[in-house]
Amino acid sequence: MRAAELVGRGWLNTGGKDLHLGDFRGKVLLLDFWTFCCINCLHVLDELRPIEREFADVLVTVGVHSPKFVHEADADALAAAVERYDVRHPVLDDPELTTWQAYAVKAWPTLVVVDPLGYVVHIAAGEGHAEALRRVLREVIAEHEAKGTLHRGDGPYVPPPAPATVLRFPAKAVPTGRGTLFVADTAHHRVVELDGDTVLRAYGIGERGHTDGVAARFAEPSGIAVLPAHIAERVGYDLVVADTVNHLLRGIDTGTGEVTTIAGTGAQWRDGETDGPALKIDLSSPWDVAWWEPAGGVVIAMAGNHTLGLFDPVRGEVGRFAGTTVEGLHDGPAAEAFFAQTSGLAAAPDRLWLADSETSALRWVEPGPDGFVVYTAIGRGLFDFGHRDGPADQALLQHPLGVTVLADGAVAIADTYNGAIRRYDPATGQVSTLATGLAEPSGAALLDGDLVVVASAAHKLERPVAAAHLVAGEAHQVRRPPSDIAAGELDLAVVFTPPPGQKLDQRWGPSTRLEVTSSPPELLADGAGVGTDLTRRLVVAEGFTEGVLHVVAQAASCDDDGAEHGACHLTRQDWGVPVRVTESGMRRLPLVMGGLDPDQ
Repeated sequence: MRAAELVGRGWLNTGGKDLHLGDFRGKVLLLDFWTFCCINCLHVLDELRPIEREFADVLVTVGVHSPKFVHEADADALAAAVERYDVRHPVLDDPELTTWQAYAVKAWPTLVVVDPLGYVVHIAAGEGHAEALRRVLREVIAEHEAKGTLHRGDGPYVPPPAPATVLRFPAKAVPTGRGTLFVADTAHHRVVELDGDTVLRAYGIGERGHTDGVAARFAEPSGIAVLPAHIAERVGYDLVVADTVNHLLRGIDTGTGEVTTIAGTGAQWRDGETDGPALKIDLSSPWDVAWWEPAGGVVIAMAGNHTLGLFDPVRGEVGRFAGTTVEGLHDGPAAEAFFAQTSGLAAAPDRLWLADSETSALRWVEPGPDGFVVYTAIGRGLFDFGHRDGPADQALLQHPLGVTVLADGAVAIADTYNGAIRRYDPATGQVSTLATGLAEPSGAALLDGDLVVVASAAHKLERPVAAAHLVAGEAHQVRRPPSDIAAGELDLAVVFTPPPGQKLDQRWGPSTRLEVTSSPPELLADGAGVGTDLTRRLVVAEGFTEGVLHVVAQAASCDDDGAEHGACHLTRQDWGVPVRVTESGMRRLPLVMGGLDPDQ
């Protein structure tokens, strides 16, 4: 297929220059369709960094930013996100999803490889494609070097000027107990003790990386938990820090400044064990942490796989506390609940409050007679958001990242993409707005009776005037063009071709798995459930005009080099495909996980 022109509102990281598809002729072009709320997209940014360095003279990566939330369509918010996440390649701002639709993209993130002559040669949805991408790139580079159509040299990336501020995109803050705050200075890759605007002490030297000791390195640390004194005395550190991009928990002895790795291997969890010795279990983008006495440990908001973890600092063990890894909003027993990129935690004596960002939800966990149970206070699911106060079952948030328990038992919500602090009263079930006009608030802490807000995109902490009022704002839904399908039989085909030099791993049974559900569940008269084939005949029920198909696919492939124990890779992708049921709709729905759809 010929690649489509790159069309959008403008470009970032190009020194003010607009680029066109023809500008990349002679280079291998990698399009990364992303949105900055999406944890999987952030994982891909980090997966691509070593690949961009390895193929720097022949590969140009372009991030095509196609927003999910209304806030993400704001040009200034995108510019802040590009800096926040240290994106070092050109970015096309695609707020109307024009280029997204031109490439028939259906999921965040999606990668598209375009060869030096302008043809699409590979598509991959989801994360975990680094090794497959390397193989594809080597094959394309070798082919076009032999043809003489490959041009080596620098790409069009122009780094923006480096700003100088005391804090840079801080994420969370917690009281020290002595009138100051511990703050995760996220983009400076450190934790600081802050008194007003003054840094009293820094933990970490301010460089991205992973080293322990007093000259420690972090990678975008976020949540901080202060351990009870008797626990800190036993384990030798006072703070637990969610070292998000390193997929680790770190311990800080605030007296000596010593930093220690206390949980995680440094590898991102993709499959396998979740419970065991803390230093032998992979974690996935831990975003916040909180000591909660009823659980007997530090609860971890594991944003990367939509679960809650539990770390026992005394035993040195970590395990799954709640969730299944399925992204969504589903209450009930903790082991059966669905979460969606949980990003904020706050402990009360009888409840653990949490901000579930991708479902724009406020939820809580509490002990029950048969174990812990999950409930939802505000939120409807993955596709509904807005800014609306009133009864909790009618209220709307937009991608909240933080929660704080107030002195009266109410909950303050850092309603990040609405730029607001909201208040939920559990006694009355009412939601109100305490403050607006904040720059992406991502957390808050009570200090001397005041609510101190982490205004992340303003690079500072603020004490906004909290005068409660009601907002009757608009309701929004995720802005993605639906796929038109017909009622009756629908052939679902997940396309996956192992990359060059690999084959499907069928040594111990089927190498693929496909799970299909729908919202509403009645949308599918037949075909929902789990199977081992990547194709499935579905039956769309009569009487529906729209809905969402939820598809989870995975495939295991191994090196095909004759070695007895070749390296193996698991590819997995989740889709939430909005569909519109029409008489002229498709009878075949292809979803590309890796490779090219032969029918395109």
